[in-house]
Amino acid sequence: MAIASPAPQGLSRFWDRRLVHYPSNGPRSVYLGITVLATITLYYELYVQGAVATQIIRDFGFTFTQFVYVAVVGALVGAFASLGAGLADRFGRANLVVGGLVITALLVGFAMPAAGSKTEYVVIYALVSIIEGMALVATPALIRDFSPQIGRGAAMGFWTLGPILGSLLLTQVSSRTLDSHPHWQWQFHVAGYFGLVVWVLALVWLRELSPGLRDQLMVSMRDRALIEARAAGIDPEAALAGSWRQMLRLDIIGSSLAVSLYMMFYYVLVGFIVVYFATVYGYSEAESNSLANWFWAPNAMALVAAGLLSDRLRVRKPFMLVGAAISMVGLGLFAAAATEPSTSTADLRLYLVLAAVGQGIAYVAWMAAFTETVEKHNPAATATGLAVWGYSIRIVVTVAFAVLPFALPAVSTLINDGPRVQQIVAAYPDQVKVLQTVDGATLAALKANPQDQAAQVAALSQLSGMPAEDVTKVLTLGAKYSTELETAATVDPAVLGVLATDPTNAEAAAKAVGEIAEGLGIGPSEAAARLQALGAVPPADLGFLQANGAAVQKAGARLQSVSQIPPADLAFLSAHAADVQKAAKDNPRQWQRWWWICLVGQVLFLPCVLVLTGRWNPRKAREDELKHEALVQAELDRLKPPELDLV
Repeated sequence: MAIASPAPQGLSRFWDRRLVHYPSNGPRSVYLGITVLATITLYYELYVQGAVATQIIRDFGFTFTQFVYVAVVGALVGAFASLGAGLADRFGRANLVVGGLVITALLVGFAMPAAGSKTEYVVIYALVSIIEGMALVATPALIRDFSPQIGRGAAMGFWTLGPILGSLLLTQVSSRTLDSHPHWQWQFHVAGYFGLVVWVLALVWLRELSPGLRDQLMVSMRDRALIEARAAGIDPEAALAGSWRQMLRLDIIGSSLAVSLYMMFYYVLVGFIVVYFATVYGYSEAESNSLANWFWAPNAMALVAAGLLSDRLRVRKPFMLVGAAISMVGLGLFAAAATEPSTSTADLRLYLVLAAVGQGIAYVAWMAAFTETVEKHNPAATATGLAVWGYSIRIVVTVAFAVLPFALPAVSTLINDGPRVQQIVAAYPDQVKVLQTVDGATLAALKANPQDQAAQVAALSQLSGMPAEDVTKVLTLGAKYSTELETAATVDPAVLGVLATDPTNAEAAAKAVGEIAEGLGIGPSEAAARLQALGAVPPADLGFLQANGAAVQKAGARLQSVSQIPPADLAFLSAHAADVQKAAKDNPRQWQRWWWICLVGQVLFLPCVLVLTGRWNPRKAREDELKHEALVQAELDRLKPPELDLV
């Protein structure tokens, strides 16, 4: 039976992308490859702000909470855009992807770097999220269309490489170029140019199946002849009747919500991994992005390997359980390390690899099983089912990100006030050490009255480590014998030592008089009188001052040096230093609590395995495949025209 609608020709091929015959493996691989590349590009462009989050926050004057809500706005509008992408069942997928590629490339590469205010940046980011929400429902729909169920695991493995390789591409570019190109706009330009290149490839070569072909269930490539034979008799409008109602089922909605909770750890890593490593472990942006590679690369490899193996064994559910168990172990270790600042980079890498490999195994198996579950209800409603998934995952991200600033208040303090506090500390390290050593009440008393003797004694005691009574005695004796101490400071200590044991030593006395006269610029007679006055100081008092005076004097100089801090900086420290210090202490535990919440989300994923379609036993799955092949052959035999009897 022939397919009625002709293949598009000439320039119409750039908007009418329908294939009227199911493609052979060569062209099919090209279409799948372009779809995967488009997915990688769209995620790369969406995630690029995460690699330079701290710069964007600083340049636009965002608070951390405000910046998080930029992502909240994006996820929310993207959720409703995903629902709208269900229309791809009626109007096709390819043009949605091609148009999405060029629009996001222009917005990310040129509009966002040129944003002049917070409002402009947020509006542009929301537009990117809308396009992304639509295009990234269309891409897995295309993958499903071009991949029979036997081979769906591998195809979805390559498609799920999109967000992972998008993240990996981002961290590779940023970790290697941030030092030489420190401005955040440069990263956006690179992403935009990359998007334009991929758009050209998709514009020229991306195609999609005609409705009659894509609206059928295809188990293996052996079904190709039957799919084409049936295509002309399919009414796309009739096939789509009640499609939304058919997708509002537990196995569609429940599993979409469950996998969204499971992926919460991934989405927080995407958006805030640089912030996490910077505020908890003190890593730079480049170091944080480099460490993140140990999640993205193993995750990518696990996605493809698990997809291929699940196709070979013909089962999905065991992979979901095993993968989830591995990822929960990795996430648990990663969470436990949040409050251990001495955790080595090697250990962090190991935990990320475990979480990444497990998540890759579970997620690719889920994507394959989910699309097969959608097909079980109505293969013509693939985009509608994926729209439910896209909406669910973005709503979960919206809620998670909306809660994040309240769950991690310390991060806001560290991001908003920490950098300036660090700059002041770096410029005036000893003065800040004084402020940290002297208690707040004493500092407040000195600020109110610099002549407050009790506050002065308390401050000098805290800085010198001496008892307050000894500090008081040093100050009292110092004031009483200020002239004598001035005299003693000009004389060689060795000479003073000789005179202390032998006051009649004429040679030592003459040398001392000469040093006093030279040091103070006075005559010999006045110098001799001052030496005599020095000799009249009780030895016990002089010994006490010699033993303790230097420490009190050094403490006094340190206390006085605080005045070198500019008043504005000193006021900022007074207002925020204690909060920043407390936030630095609280931050690891708050992050740890968030990672435990993500772990609970992964535990809640496990029940969804039970509701999805598919076998647990590879032997049973193979028997189902053989039965399907027999049915296909029987229907093909039935559709063959009867042989003419020429006798």
